[in-house]
Order: sequence, then C-alpha cells, then structure tokens
Amino acid sequence: MTHQTIGERDTVLTPEDLAALRENLHEQRLFRQEQLRQFAVHSSDRADDRRRTDAARIEVGVKLAASARMVLADVEAALARMDSGQYGTCHLCRRAVERHRLLIVPQARYCGRCQQVREAGR
Repeated sequence: MTHQTIGERDTVLTPEDLAALRENLHEQRLFRQEQLRQFAVHSSDRADDRRRTDAARIEVGVKLAASARMVLADVEAALARMDSGQYGTCHLCRRAVERHRLLIVPQARYCGRCQQVREAGR
C-alpha cells in the first residue's frame, strides 16, 4: 500500500476518477452535438421566420452555437488527452491539474494557478 501526502491526493486521479471523468466528457460531447443539431434544425426550418426575427435574436443564436462548438472542441481535446495519456497535465507549467478542478471541469487544460494567470492577462 502506498501512502500519499495530502498534496498528492489533490492531484492523483484514481482509475475510478478517470472512468467517471471519461463518462462525464462523453455525456458532455453528446449534449453539445445534440445542441448543435438543434441549432442547425432551427436555423434551416425557419428561414422565413428569420427575416421577421430581429437581429439581436439571430446574434444570440449564433453566439450560443459558437459557444457550443468551443465547448465541444474542448471536450474532444480532453478525451484525446485521455487516450494519449496526457490528461491532467497543465498545458503551461506541465504540473498536474488539481484533482478537484478536473472533477468540476473535466475538460480543464490548465491548473488553477495558470488559469488565474491566463484570466488576469485578458
């Protein structure tokens, strides 16, 4: 039996964690794919309605679809990192992404510290 320090427990993902995270990411992927299908159906079915709809509504739909595509890309990238064995490693500092962070945001690319630095730089 190995003994982990508290710091290690914060970063080490168990096989059960990885299985649950993979399932969560697959569910997110299915949800976003369905969401994008719905956007496509509504935009093509309502070509006549679109002329009557104000520009702000169209802009919101376009932004929602773009956001769904970005999240879908993040989810697919996280699944690819899982498949390649690189999941859970920060893209900037190369340290482990905190376990609790991945359990909340399974597609996270950055550890908490690097994410804060990125957000502060915006």
